[in-house]
Amino acid sequence: MRRDGFPAPDSGLLVTHFLTVADVARSRAFYTDVLGGEVVLEENPCTVRLANGWIIMNPGGGPTPDKPDVTLRPPADPGTVSSFLNLRVADIEACHREWSAKGAEFLTPPIDRKAELRCYLRDPDGYLIEVGQATGVLHEVYADPPAGTSQD
Repeated sequence: MRRDGFPAPDSGLLVTHFLTVADVARSRAFYTDVLGGEVVLEENPCTVRLANGWIIMNPGGGPTPDKPDVTLRPPADPGTVSSFLNLRVADIEACHREWSAKGAEFLTPPIDRKAELRCYLRDPDGYLIEVGQATGVLHEVYADPPAGTSQD
């Protein structure tokens, strides 16, 4: 990796998560001040190291030559989600307290889901973020299947 922690591997692959945001400075502040990330690059694209991964943020826009039929924009409907950021923590209660004190608004407090303790919050653009702590899954206790599915 090069340039003060910028996610550019010398070999192999690194995983980053790109977010289309309405206000880069606002989102950068959330991912650093609330979630504890470290700014690697302020803008173009804003890059924040968050634990062992990176969040890349840029404003939306229309198609480009490398994505000719794609328009980027923040979520339009926070009630409909096709993907979300999943953060795994060692102590979800402490994390919930700390991030709430810094302004994070959780949908619920942590809830025991058998395999894990889990709760969700949203970032300033409405992106859903799951925060989970493995509990039962470490002892082969798994979550119930999602509603409407059968277990084979």
